[in-house]
Amino acid sequence: MLPTKVLFTWNVRAELQEYIKEKLAKFPHIKLTFPTENQVKIKDFLDIDQVDVLVGWRHNEETLKAAFKVKLIINPGAGIEHFAAHKTLLQERNISLTNCHGNAYFSAQHAVALLLTATNRIVTHHQFLQSGQWRTGDKEARSLPLCYRKIGLLGYGAINQHVHKMLQGFNTDFSILKRTWNEKEKLHLSDNTTTFDSTQLHDFLTEIDTLIIAIPNTPKTKNLIGEKELHLLGKDSIVVNVGRGAIIQEAALYEALKNKTIHSAAIDVWYNYKPTPNEQDKKYPYEFPFHELDNIILSPHRAASPLNDLKRWDSIIENIGRFAFGETKLFNVVELDEGY
Repeated sequence: MLPTKVLFTWNVRAELQEYIKEKLAKFPHIKLTFPTENQVKIKDFLDIDQVDVLVGWRHNEETLKAAFKVKLIINPGAGIEHFAAHKTLLQERNISLTNCHGNAYFSAQHAVALLLTATNRIVTHHQFLQSGQWRTGDKEARSLPLCYRKIGLLGYGAINQHVHKMLQGFNTDFSILKRTWNEKEKLHLSDNTTTFDSTQLHDFLTEIDTLIIAIPNTPKTKNLIGEKELHLLGKDSIVVNVGRGAIIQEAALYEALKNKTIHSAAIDVWYNYKPTPNEQDKKYPYEFPFHELDNIILSPHRAASPLNDLKRWDSIIENIGRFAFGETKLFNVVELDEGY
């Protein structure tokens, strides 16, 4: 068995290094390289021309060209927007790209937490009590019973599959929209679940009053939800987004919340990830003043927490092992033409 050389392109913390080494210790032909902080800073990776597998979030063109033997790139996260610039290079060299869905359970938990925070007005009541207002109730901020709601899952990858399981006990009806379905996939769904494909977006939105978004940002999904789509959801609707901010048109979301076209929203993903501080040195990751609204839950892209959980790396470790043994079936292979 020929050696398989794997390069991690960031300064991997010691605990994670030991976890990966321990898991792959039974495969002596797999050679792992963990660069130092300085090597990462100056992009000086030893023997990069001998590397077979690159593991890391971002790779510049210089690194990819230097690693001319690479046949697998593992992205430790879920989003691959930053790989779009390298699509042609990857396809020409027949390099496989995989994602990591190891944080899917945590993201799903966060989505459910955001939904419950919105339905039960947790933040509002916290603020009431924080300011000394005791026993405020339905007149000021009534809860919305989840058991009567019609949950819509936009996307049915690892995150929303977990969300679906977590919400089953609330006795709700579900609608699921994914790009395509086959009959085998539908067999595993419960009787209270209706399926839609990507051509039926408006039918899907008309059917539901609670939208949970967990899809990637691609040319086909950017601004997928705009003014018309939010209007279709109705005045009692709740929107939860743990996918990507760009899925919902920013101005349309702000206006829908401000004008009560929808009931409320809970948002973990935003529009500007390098916000400029304002005059009060405050940073807001959006153009419109969402923080001034009383019907939105603001979350700073924390759905994947805890990031130090070691088991979230198991699928990455499994992919390294499979590749090293010449297996072609890997977890979470990205379709470059589709963007996810």
